Amino acid sequence: MGVTGFRGRVVALAALIATAVVAVLVVVSHVLLSQVTDADANALARTRAEAVAANVAVRDGHVVLIESGNEALDTVSWVYADGHLIDGIVPGGVLDRVHALVASGRSQTTTVGSHLLYAQPIRLEGHHVMAVVRVDLTPYETSEQRSLTMSLVLGGISILLAGVVSHVVVGRALGVVHEMAALADDWGEHEPGRRFDLGVPRDEFGELGRTLDRLLDRVDNALADERRLTDEIAHELRTPLTALRGEAQLAQLSGRPLAPETVLTEVDRLNTAITTILSSARTRIDGGTRCDLRAAARQAIAGRSIELAIPTNVDVAVATEIVVAVLSPLLENGLRHANSRVWVTARVQPQGVVTDVLDDGPGFDPAELDRVFEAGVTSGNGHGLGLAVVKRLAASAGVAVRAIAGGHGRVEVTFPSPGALVQSG
Repeated sequence: MGVTGFRGRVVALAALIATAVVAVLVVVSHVLLSQVTDADANALARTRAEAVAANVAVRDGHVVLIESGNEALDTVSWVYADGHLIDGIVPGGVLDRVHALVASGRSQTTTVGSHLLYAQPIRLEGHHVMAVVRVDLTPYETSEQRSLTMSLVLGGISILLAGVVSHVVVGRALGVVHEMAALADDWGEHEPGRRFDLGVPRDEFGELGRTLDRLLDRVDNALADERRLTDEIAHELRTPLTALRGEAQLAQLSGRPLAPETVLTEVDRLNTAITTILSSARTRIDGGTRCDLRAAARQAIAGRSIELAIPTNVDVAVATEIVVAVLSPLLENGLRHANSRVWVTARVQPQGVVTDVLDDGPGFDPAELDRVFEAGVTSGNGHGLGLAVVKRLAASAGVAVRAIAGGHGRVEVTFPSPGALVQSG
C-alpha cells in the first residue's frame, strides 16, 4: 500500500508537471500563431491597398481608375475620391464602417465579423482619395483552430506518456529499493557479516547502500554486545555460585555445618552482580542528573573498612545509584586483593571528576591492562572479577574507567562534572 501510494503520488506529480508545461506551451504557441496570422492578414491588406493605389490616376481634373485587368481586386477593394465611391460595390454589412474609415482620412485597420478592413489614403494633388480593402480572416481563424486542436491532442499524448514513463521508471527504482531492503533484512537475520560495499556513493542508490551497511553494522554490533552481556552475566553469576557449591561440598565431606556467613557473603556478592547488570541495562544519560560524590561513595562503602579521601561539595553529573553501582564492585575487588588497606580519592580535572579506587595489593599486570575489563579474564593475582560489568555500566552512563599498573591496585574512574556537561552541550 505504501509503495503503491508513493508510486501513485510520483506519477500524479509527473502528470501535473507535464500538464502545466503543456498548458504553457499551448498558450504561448497559440498567442504567437495569432500574432503571426494577424501580421499576415495586415500585410495582405497593405499589399492589396498598394495594388489599388497603383491603378488610380488624375485625368482632365478627375480621379479615374486605370483598368489593370485584375478583377479579383474589384470584389475586395473600393476607391473613394472626394467623398464619392468611384470603384467597387460596398456590401451593406460594412457600408457604415467603410464610410467611417474614409471620413477619417488616415491609414487604419478595423475588424468586422470575420473580415479585416484596411483604409489607406492615396496622395493625388488637389484631391482626397481613399482606398479601402477587405481581407477574409476565415482561413486564418481556421488555421489557428486546427493548430490549437493539434496542440491539445499532442499535449494530451505528452501527458499520458509522462505518466506512463514515470510509472515505469519509479516502479523499477522502487523494485531496486525493495530488493536492497529485502537483502539487508535477510543478511541482518542470517548473515550479519554481509554488506553491499558499493564504495563512494554516486547516486541515491549508493547512499541507500551505505545507509543499509551502517544499519547492518549496528545490528552486528548489537548482536556482539548481546553476546558480551551474556558472557558477563554468566561470569558474574557463576563465581559466587561456584563458591557456594564448593563450601557446601566441603561441609558435606567434613560433616560440619555450612557457615551462614559464607552463604550470606556469596549471596550478597550475587545480589551485587545482578543489581549492577540490571543498572547497566537500564541506564540512560540525563543532562539534568547530578549527585554529591562523597555521599554516594559513602553508600558504596556501606560500613566496610575503606578510607574515604574525597573533598566535600564535589558534584558529578550522574545519579547516585550509578556512582554506587560503579564503585561497589571496584571496592569489593580492592578489598579482596588488598594486603591491608583500600582507599578512595577524588580530584577535579577539566575533563571531569577523577576518582581513584586504590589498594596496597599486588596491582595489575601491565601486560594484561587491555584485557582486564573483558568478561572471564583475570590477571595473575586475581583482578578482573566484576570489571566487565563495571565497564559496561560506566560506558552507558558516560563514565570512563581504566585500570592503571603501578605496583599496587588502582582503577581510575572519571565521572562527568555538571560544569563540563553544560560546556559540552
